[in-house]
Amino acid sequence: MKRIAKVASQKAVVIFSKSSCCMSHAIKRLFYDQGVSPAVYELDQDSRGKEIEWALRRLGCNPAVPAVFIGGQFIGTANAIITLHLNGCLDKLLKEAGALWL
Repeated sequence: MKRIAKVASQKAVVIFSKSSCCMSHAIKRLFYDQGVSPAVYELDQDSRGKEIEWALRRLGCNPAVPAVFIGGQFIGTANAIITLHLNGCLDKLLKEAGALWL
């Protein structure tokens, strides 16, 4: 849990992902298309990926990926991010975190 908190606070947007997960790919693409450059941690390519995945589940991520942190705060998984995007709230969070300039 401490490692997740430390990593999540190092950049405005942090995504815990798996390279084989289609929803992870879609969420990363959403941020890239908005001009955001998130820090992406591919759990299936990390030696401690399973440990991080279990910690994310304890935080309430189900499924564990994609797990998105904005401004050091856990925002949610794919459903939450897509909902925020569709209702126009994602841009505000990204601007407040310094991930978007305009």
